[in-house]
Amino acid sequence: MAWNEPGGNGKNQDPWGGGNRGGNQGPPDLDEAFRKLQEKLNGIFGGKKGGGGSSSSSGSGGMLVVVLLVAFAAYVWNAVYIVDQKERAVVLRFGEYLETVEPGLHMYFPLMDTKYQENVTELRTYNLRHQMLTEDENIVEVAMSVQYNIGDLKDFVLQVENPEGSLEQATQSALRHVVGGSEMHQVLTEGREAMADEVRERLQAYINSYGAGIDVGKVNVESTSPPREVQAAFDDVIRAREDKERAQNRALSYSNGIIPEARGEAQRMLEEAEGYRQAVIARSEGEAVRFTRLLAEYQKAPEVTRERLYLETMQEVLGKSNKVLVDVKGGNNMMYLPLDKIMQNQGATVSGGTVELSPQQVRELANKVAEDLRARSSSATRSGRNSQ
Repeated sequence: MAWNEPGGNGKNQDPWGGGNRGGNQGPPDLDEAFRKLQEKLNGIFGGKKGGGGSSSSSGSGGMLVVVLLVAFAAYVWNAVYIVDQKERAVVLRFGEYLETVEPGLHMYFPLMDTKYQENVTELRTYNLRHQMLTEDENIVEVAMSVQYNIGDLKDFVLQVENPEGSLEQATQSALRHVVGGSEMHQVLTEGREAMADEVRERLQAYINSYGAGIDVGKVNVESTSPPREVQAAFDDVIRAREDKERAQNRALSYSNGIIPEARGEAQRMLEEAEGYRQAVIARSEGEAVRFTRLLAEYQKAPEVTRERLYLETMQEVLGKSNKVLVDVKGGNNMMYLPLDKIMQNQGATVSGGTVELSPQQVRELANKVAEDLRARSSSATRSGRNSQ
């Protein structure tokens, strides 16, 4: 029968032990409910009911149990942890390396163990800006950023006390070494990319020697500039260097244009000379062959060949001139033969200053000239005799 059913013994069946309290059915007293819970716990853990001293001792024992339970629950709550996929954890037991924990749900013992949990895939960035001395004793200001991540969490935790501080110092050291071995114009202009690669390699070597467990991903040289106090002078130097390169490029362009032209002209002259040489050789060989054949014909008919040579020679000589001056032997006067008038009378044609004669006209002209010469010679001889 339920304690609150009609006809039941409400006083004896009240679970809070409060009885009927004069028929008042209000809520139970919380203090008394808490006291009864303590008594039950004391009964479970060996407590005894008795007088006032025994009740006080049982109450203190119950509170201690509650505290212990709460402490145990908090201990278990803190001992259980989750390692994300991007993370790793290193557990030390009494300060000595115990294990490296992979992703998942894990548990350790906080009083004995120490846990270091870090994101090992995240790229972290370190920025610096410093003024440094170059190889040619100039000061430059370099701004650079270093991207890195944790490569080995065990070394990152155990080998170096402050691995990121060591990374910063190693970065400055590597950068000063590289800049100190380069000239100013290399650092400020085309050498920045090569400088970044060299700094990264040297920085990774330093970190590996420390055993810091850090992987250097990329080094970016964001800017390089001279000190502000000498910026104007440096700009003048840059402009002068650009003018120099511009003049060199123009000279190179002119050289690339004139050299092939000169080589072509030289090749043309060589070809012309070779052609002239071949022409002279061919003409000489032809003249030699002609003379040989002419000699053979002369030996067969000397008179005919002689007359033919004479006519050809006269044609060649007289064809280039329209006036002839003849010095008569034994005479005091120079005879003038107007060949142009004679040739016009003979029907010769003049084209472009060149006289065109047929063989018949040449022979007639030669005969006329010979007769005129003989007549003038005879006249000169008679005049000489008459004077005597």
